[in-house]
Amino acid sequence: MSAQSHSNGYIDPNWPDPNGSQDAPIIIYGYHPSFAIALLAALLFTLSLVLHAYQIIRYRTLYLCTIPIALILEVLGYVFRSLSARQDPYSLIWFVLQYFFIVTAPVFLSAAIYAVLSVLINKVGKKYSPIPPKLVLGVFISSDAVMTVVQICGAAMIGAAESKDKDPTTGKNILMAGLAVQVFSFFIFLILLGVVLWRSRNALLGLRAFIFAFVAATMLVYVRTCFRLAEVAQGVKAYLFTHEDFFACLEFAPIAVAMLLFNVFHPGRYLRKESDEVAGGTSGEEKV
Repeated sequence: MSAQSHSNGYIDPNWPDPNGSQDAPIIIYGYHPSFAIALLAALLFTLSLVLHAYQIIRYRTLYLCTIPIALILEVLGYVFRSLSARQDPYSLIWFVLQYFFIVTAPVFLSAAIYAVLSVLINKVGKKYSPIPPKLVLGVFISSDAVMTVVQICGAAMIGAAESKDKDPTTGKNILMAGLAVQVFSFFIFLILLGVVLWRSRNALLGLRAFIFAFVAATMLVYVRTCFRLAEVAQGVKAYLFTHEDFFACLEFAPIAVAMLLFNVFHPGRYLRKESDEVAGGTSGEEKV
């Protein structure tokens, strides 16, 4: 499929602008989004959603209820992205909706990660953590929530400016500020996680597989957040934003793998309360 880049933005001659009331004069993505990627993502996240819903009930892990929320948002985001790909890549509303859902979803996954560390601290002993487990939840979830609102506002301003061929600098600066604080906050969380795991290493000998999966999922979410910051720093019409390969490898793939890791190494299997372990006749160190 041929494509053309114009001074005012990207258009695809095989998909002429339908000039609808909700259409931008350019394809804001910077490329024609792939229907195959959007469909694959929607299917994978739907499968993971079904499994997580079952696992939350099976293992009674209500503290992981934010994961299904994240998955629902991911599915919605990729559904709207598929509409952009198949029906109208110029649609401003579909671009904004897919961006909103896909950008917001990982925040709920991060909340689950914070909750898992909090539960892990309670399981191995609060003495291993520099701060109380409840404070872990309060500080990091609050930071993510506020910064996500900031990012959404910035992204909306960028989309509106690009659709009207205006300067998106203000929106970009707001979005960058939100992402920068989020990256910094998550980095502090990684330090806290490292401290807890190092101090409690002798108490975690039977949980090595789970800890490895948990750390891997956490790092994947962090990589995705760093990618978003780099993407915005370059600009909407720059290389990272306008090449879908980066989106697929550094947005879709990290979150998909992280979600699936939580399916396979579900915290409910490893971080059960002692009463649940006895009642279920299993060990909290159950292997996959």
